[in-house]
Amino acid sequence: MLAGDTTVAVGRRILEKPADEADLRRMLALLSGRRHQCVSGVCVIDRAGTVRVRHAATTVAFKRLSAAEVDWYVASGEGMGKAGGYAIQGRAEAFVRFLSGSHSAVVGLPLFETRAMLATAGFALG
Repeated sequence: MLAGDTTVAVGRRILEKPADEADLRRMLALLSGRRHQCVSGVCVIDRAGTVRVRHAATTVAFKRLSAAEVDWYVASGEGMGKAGGYAIQGRAEAFVRFLSGSHSAVVGLPLFETRAMLATAGFALG
């Protein structure tokens, strides 16, 4: 079994999935021009029931967003249902001025860590 999830944090604030467009705008305002942390955890349970858990922390910095950029992104609908209100693998990539860590962890599944755990758990990787 494999499970994973991602949390986005700005300072002491945890940004969950936006409830609506107003919440998404609030999140984008918090992210604008600032660094934030994306922490993605992954859990693998092998056939014998052994549980393995790892995480990857990534620092992401957004450029300062203009009102027009926020309007454009909100109108796209892409940020709804996403932790932190954005999808780095989509339109929001244009907002990223700096990234340190795992890009795939920001997308939602830290591939390096996941692959290592699956191999250790005895799952065949092609």
